[in-house]
Amino acid sequence: MTGNHKLLFATSNIGKFEEAVNVLEEYGLAIEMVRIKRFEVQSDDLVEIAKISALFALEEVKNPVIVEDAGLFIEALNLFPGPYSSYVYKTIGLDGILKLMENVKNRRAYFMSAIAYCWSESEVKIFEGRVDGTITHEKRGERGFGFDPIFCPREGDGRTFAEMSTEEKSMISHRGKSFRKLATWLK
Repeated sequence: MTGNHKLLFATSNIGKFEEAVNVLEEYGLAIEMVRIKRFEVQSDDLVEIAKISALFALEEVKNPVIVEDAGLFIEALNLFPGPYSSYVYKTIGLDGILKLMENVKNRRAYFMSAIAYCWSESEVKIFEGRVDGTITHEKRGERGFGFDPIFCPREGDGRTFAEMSTEEKSMISHRGKSFRKLATWLK
């Protein structure tokens, strides 16, 4: 699908881009960040958001393009914030989520990632990744972005994503899993 061309990743999130670079380099794939005005899709479904956003990005860049959408789903909050994670992060932030989780015993949560690779108006391929974990009681770590300081992955060593390097996080993260599926499919 890509030949010798760089993959175009429509995002303005440098953290997402660095994670994608880290994973795709393992497969010998090059990626380039393209910043476009993002079309905000309102939906309860990450896959639908990624697909519609990818079609919009394709129209803008006129080349095959990747779009990724992700969300944090917290069991005790009925899977909130889910696809609204970016908005929730911007409005109530980490402290707001921790406040909502005060005195809550069930701290299970998961991150989901949906990547849409779009190369024509009728051809969009979706790749999903999930990582299960828990919401911590306090912020820990200085790395990463978004909810990383309050999410501790189950398959890790007790550190939050924000306490891991990009390489460590990419090995087990939702985004790493979905980008590995994309890379395997492209190869």
